[in-house]
Amino acid sequence: MKLFHSISDFQSTKKTILTLGTFDGVHIGHKKILERITQNTENGKYESLVLTFFPHPRMVLQEKSEIKLLNIISEKTKLLEETGIENLIIHPFNESFSRLTAEEFVHSILVDQFQIQKIIIGHDHRFGRNRTANIDDLIAFGEKYGFEVEQISAQEIQDVSVSSTKIRKALNEGDMDLANEYLGYNYFLSGKVVKGKQLGRTIGFPTANIEIDEDYKLIPKKGVYAVKAIVDKQEFAGMMNIGFNPTVEGEKQTIEVHIFDFDKDIYEQNIEVSLVHYLREEQKFGSVDLLIEQLKQDQINAQKFLNTL
Repeated sequence: MKLFHSISDFQSTKKTILTLGTFDGVHIGHKKILERITQNTENGKYESLVLTFFPHPRMVLQEKSEIKLLNIISEKTKLLEETGIENLIIHPFNESFSRLTAEEFVHSILVDQFQIQKIIIGHDHRFGRNRTANIDDLIAFGEKYGFEVEQISAQEIQDVSVSSTKIRKALNEGDMDLANEYLGYNYFLSGKVVKGKQLGRTIGFPTANIEIDEDYKLIPKKGVYAVKAIVDKQEFAGMMNIGFNPTVEGEKQTIEVHIFDFDKDIYEQNIEVSLVHYLREEQKFGSVDLLIEQLKQDQINAQKFLNTL
């Protein structure tokens, strides 16, 4: 996959079949669109293109927006590449770009820059200044400028349409089963292992403390999770705590992973942790001994759950 950091960097050698949007989470609804893109370009006559944006438009247009995203840029790029898309543009979103009218966007970018043959979009896509244009407008522009429009209906699970907003809600409530079902994969955190207070080591549960630099990444509900950790391209079972470690008077929220049967030094390494199942809420115990007993039970519960997969 070729990666471009601006619309102007992309120079098409063929007509394109494309989609556009924020694609936060690259969930099963997004993947249906991306699957149609790759199906339409299998014959080699056209090339596939995804146009996405950073920052997220709400970060720019809503002054007090506190939106947290399902993916940081590197994660989104990886997920999109796995779909087989040939070209990805991550265009800087700013107020100037947001002021383009729908027709200016279609004519100057989709038609002139991308040589569009066909656009495939989701059922609720809106675009242009103040998001005033919809699928009907896009179809009309297609007739005017000579490109096709294909609309993909909402993907549903138990009669509920999948969306990034619903996934964020599930994660904030600790409903990993629902979030992961909507995503089509296990939600994951990626970051660098840094030194913490090393208290876990003293009680028989050494942990890797993960530092996530991007403050816009959504950190799920505080509590204990059954997880799978990717270290040096190898997968390990484990459990993770997100929270403040109230038993030992923790002062700030930490993300700590105890990897089962693992004793390598991985400080300063980047690791990826997939959250498979929410085990329990964070608790304050009356003593460290009671904490240790609960951690032993957490490990049993985590292993039992992970062994069923």
